[in-house]
Amino acid sequence: MSSSTVITNIATLVTNDPSLGDSPLGLVRDAAVVIDGDRVVWTGESSKAPATDNRVDAGGRAVLPGFVDSHSHLLFAGDRTQEFNARMSGRPYTAGGIRTTVAATRAASDAELEANLTRYLAEALRQGTTTFETKSGYGLTVEDEARALRLAARHTEEVTYLGAHVVSPDYADDPAAYVALVTGEMLDACAPHARWIDVFCEKGAFDGDQARAVLTAGKARGLHPRVHANQLGHGPGVQLAVELDAASADHCTHLTDADIDALAHSRTVATLLPGAEFSTRAEWPDARRLLDAGVTVALSTDCNPGSSFTSSVPFCIALAVRDMRMTPDEAVWSATAGGAAALRRTDIGRLAPGARADLLLLDAPSHVHLAYRPGVPLVAGVWRAGVRVV
Repeated sequence: MSSSTVITNIATLVTNDPSLGDSPLGLVRDAAVVIDGDRVVWTGESSKAPATDNRVDAGGRAVLPGFVDSHSHLLFAGDRTQEFNARMSGRPYTAGGIRTTVAATRAASDAELEANLTRYLAEALRQGTTTFETKSGYGLTVEDEARALRLAARHTEEVTYLGAHVVSPDYADDPAAYVALVTGEMLDACAPHARWIDVFCEKGAFDGDQARAVLTAGKARGLHPRVHANQLGHGPGVQLAVELDAASADHCTHLTDADIDALAHSRTVATLLPGAEFSTRAEWPDARRLLDAGVTVALSTDCNPGSSFTSSVPFCIALAVRDMRMTPDEAVWSATAGGAAALRRTDIGRLAPGARADLLLLDAPSHVHLAYRPGVPLVAGVWRAGVRVV
């Protein structure tokens, strides 16, 4: 039998339920939240909280929905320390470095890959991430892509087939044959283990026509599109994402007015990944321009060994506020409700009756401290599906 728990004496509760407050965050002061089983059943002022079986005193700290990391690449082996060191010494980032990780990943055993995955998941959980999406894309053979997805599916429902990360080195002289593999035999092997299909639509990876072929083939097999779009330069990725009703267009660093207008008039979320710009010294996405146009924005880590080796959503929130012109409220919303929108989920990213009881306790009185105190380990407790796990 489930038991109910009230977390009370909360200085600031972020609900993401605008009906409870005067902002999209739905802030409640001197608040409480009641959990029954794996669900939130009540939120409001502490003085009005109903009786429960258990009580947790938040001690005047803030409570937020668990972070939703809707873009990561956690099925890999090795790292790219040397590449990062060289880049920080002046060499620019290009898409080709992915092939280094492909070689290490192919050589790793299933046990090694899963051990890496669980280590990074535990690391993210300690920093408040309660939902994550992760992709294949470092195998680029039928067998290696399928095993990555099979391993990922043991740990999350949000699994993405990314056979179209880059053209496999085995097909360097025949990209068309690799696209045929990705949309044929590889898709057949991978579709049963995935919810999503993604493509790196970028110079050095896949052009617009190739990306469309990959995504439409995935849709025909019941996988919903996501797109790595407009990271390294202007290109067709965002427009393709909107055309195909992709859940998200991710990166969105180089955008035209037409790209922003298309996003603003669609269901496609612009997922911004500031860890990548930090780690590559690239131009920051202009979040302010997107938000002012009415685009739904998500914030995620892009955790991967090449261009953004961080699992910390709080770090990405601080970067977004400092360098992407987001307010602290906007950044927190984008890392919670925005991430949920990028996964087309309504049961996470908010703390309202019926939502899954995924929440975090900050060792601070306000969510603003996530940007105000960058680099400080502020997450003091994490509940996932109603169970305290940190």
